[in-house]
Parts: sequence; structure tokens; C-alpha cells
Amino acid sequence: MKISIATWNINSVRAHLPTIEQFLANRQPDVLCLQEIKVTNEIFPLELFEANGYVHHALHGQKAYHGVAIFAKAAVPLERIMARDWCGIEQARHVYCTLPGGVELHNFYVPAGGDKPDVEKNEKFKHKLDFMTEVSAWFKRRKRKKNRFILVGDLNVAPLETDVWNHKQLLRVVSHTPVEVAHMETWYASHDWVDAVRHFIPASENIYSWWSYRSPNWEKADKGRRLDHIWVTPALREDLLGVEILKSARGYQPASDHAPVILEINI
Repeated sequence: MKISIATWNINSVRAHLPTIEQFLANRQPDVLCLQEIKVTNEIFPLELFEANGYVHHALHGQKAYHGVAIFAKAAVPLERIMARDWCGIEQARHVYCTLPGGVELHNFYVPAGGDKPDVEKNEKFKHKLDFMTEVSAWFKRRKRKKNRFILVGDLNVAPLETDVWNHKQLLRVVSHTPVEVAHMETWYASHDWVDAVRHFIPASENIYSWWSYRSPNWEKADKGRRLDHIWVTPALREDLLGVEILKSARGYQPASDHAPVILEINI
């Protein structure tokens, strides 16, 4: 069964309904994973998604902050829906479910980490590292050769030199510091994850999925970072079909500062 899966940090669903509508008019992924929905489950605006054929959903929201959601077309039912909190903190940052064929889909929104990459001076940065450590340990305990997992989301780390517009300048900027990259490498190793984007786009090529709101000429300046990721476990490596970062969606209005990342895969 060939399906497409899109992941997108929408930075508030209710503030960006026209943006989502434009994306769905141009693309109709079978599965849509959103981060930073910033709304509780009870008042989530489901109407737009249902009108576009997304009859299945998994929500894990909270008021004004964070929140993740998964939507799927009729042919891709979502089963065994679970939401999980991490580090003993009730923040809606992870929802997961099972797709047809027993494929487990995880949608994450990793803490951004604040401004200072110092665990002593910045509790948010400490939370980010603790979050990745705890998630890595969880996947390591669950590691099995036959596991067919897909992990998507705004992981808030740009690990490679070519995942940022200026490696040297950003080494001390949260999202590209060596300590964050090391924590992501531990997460990779927890289940021998395959970076689906870099599976198709060589590590020598600069690619980004986020461009700051602070740059009015974001497209021309192209000072981006690749913060949005799709990984699969080794059992799914041979089923990867293609990937796309839809940069044009960063220009939709009102704009999210992230672009969708879309995977095609056989499940």
C-alpha cells in the first residue's frame, strides 16, 4: 500500500486555517501530522479536515501551547492511538498510532530549548536535552529488528552542517549546538533510525525546512535550518519511495515559519 505522509509545524491551527486549506488544495497527503496546534482537543476545528476527506484523527492538544495531531484519509485508519508525556511534564508533545500493516507512526514536537545553550542557566535547554534522552531510552528498550516505525515531527535540531545556512555561525545557537547534535545521534542509534530525507537528498546538499519570521526577505536570504524530520526503522528502509520539502508553503499567508516535509512510502 503506497501512501504519502506529511509533517508540518503549523504554529497554531486556528491562526492558520487558510494556510492549511491552501496546502490541502495543492497536496492531499494520505496522512497529515501537525505540530504546535496550540488548541485543546475539545475545541479543535475538525471541520476543515473532515471536508477534505480526513475522517480519522488523533489529537493531543493543550491550551495556547504545543500540541500534536495526526489526520488520515478513509483508506488509512488509525488504530491504537496513544498520547504520551515526557520528563514528568504535562506538555502535549507526542502522539502515536498504528497504520495499516502494523506500522507505528510517531508524531513529536521536541522542546525548542530557549535562547541560551546552557543547562545551568536555561531550564528550557535542560528540558530539551532531558526530553531527547528519555525518548531515546524508550525506543532503545523497544528496539526489535522487525519493528516498522515511522517517526516524524519538529525535532528542533538541525544535525548536519548542511542543515543550516552557516555552520560556524550557528554552532553556539540553540538547534545546532554540538551537545544537541550528540543527543540526536543517541536518538538515531536508539533504533538505528534511517533519516528518510537524507536517504534521498545527499548530505552534501544544503536543505532547510524552517526560515525565521525575523527575516522579511526569507526566501531571498535563505537563512534556514532543517528542523523537521522523518525517520524510519531499518525494516522500512527498502519501502521508501520519495521525499519533498515543500518550500513554497513557507510563503502561504498567513505564514508558518516551517515548510511541510512529505514522504512517500509503501506500508
